[in-house]
Amino acid sequence: MTAQFSAGVYGATGYIGAELLRRLLVHPHVRLTRACADDHLGLGLGAAQPHLEGWSDLTYEPIPERDDNPPDVLFLALPHHVSWRVVESLAREKTRIIDCSGAFRLRDPVVYQEHYGQAHPHPELLKQFVYGLPEVHRTELEGARYVASPGCFATCIELGLLPLAKAGVLSGAVSTVAITGSSGAGSVALATTHHPSRAGNLRVYKPLSHPHAPEIEALLSTVGARDLQLDFVPVASPLVRGILATSLVRLSTPVTQTQLDAWVDACFVGSRFTRRPKGRLPEVVAVAGSNFAEVSLVAGPVVNGRQTVTCVSALDNLMKGGAGQAIQNMNFMLGLDETLGLWDPGGYP
Repeated sequence: MTAQFSAGVYGATGYIGAELLRRLLVHPHVRLTRACADDHLGLGLGAAQPHLEGWSDLTYEPIPERDDNPPDVLFLALPHHVSWRVVESLAREKTRIIDCSGAFRLRDPVVYQEHYGQAHPHPELLKQFVYGLPEVHRTELEGARYVASPGCFATCIELGLLPLAKAGVLSGAVSTVAITGSSGAGSVALATTHHPSRAGNLRVYKPLSHPHAPEIEALLSTVGARDLQLDFVPVASPLVRGILATSLVRLSTPVTQTQLDAWVDACFVGSRFTRRPKGRLPEVVAVAGSNFAEVSLVAGPVVNGRQTVTCVSALDNLMKGGAGQAIQNMNFMLGLDETLGLWDPGGYP
């Protein structure tokens, strides 16, 4: 079947960019027409992404200052300060934009400045972006022009806490520890991210100050959470890809395990890519390479009338936490089946 839509990727040589290229090249209704980056210019896609050798005749182009002939859909896999410029330059065009950075995830410019360390140059655009979590904003994504794809940590933690928020029992302080793979740090090696310092190591970074925390609080507050305060500690691990998040929630009214399972199932009914595993808890190897996420809630013992619920969630940071969710968002925006280009089980082990 002939492709109906054209798509381009800015930031195509990074890890998110590579996953976007891979999925777009096999999408039945979208044709990849442009791969733009700051490196490997003039070379074929296989120069930066060896697994794409022979899959396309495209070559890497420079990111244009102004795109006078943009594709139908443009994915931005760029640093947030570069996304600002691109969105501004395309404001008068009809192209749809899916931004994979944090540039437009927060609607409050004051909160943005607090967590990103600088004033947002285009606060008037913040409310024009739909926050791209399909499990919550499915309707808003249909036909949207601008979408801000959620952060990888944010997606994983939000999905883990979403059943409690929708049940109306999520409030107050929540403690979360989430472990992430090295691909989340990007393709450019830093002193704390390159292989010799990452392999065989676990390292806490940005404790209680990670920029994904405010978008988690903002999203959950729209679906039933009250006075939420997320105490989030991220951990860098020697995994290449994947996130495992564990959140502890204190309930004043105890619930049963059966009730928790029912809340998870009800929360994600109709969600094609989020599931509750049977007979085990979520784990990274079950979702690696795929767009699936897993969520389980575990009831703790009741002590002095209070109970702790453990919320466990897992996903692939480059897929459901990145490029995969961006493709899923694109499908909604274009009126296509959300699973197109994404319906595969990943790899095991």
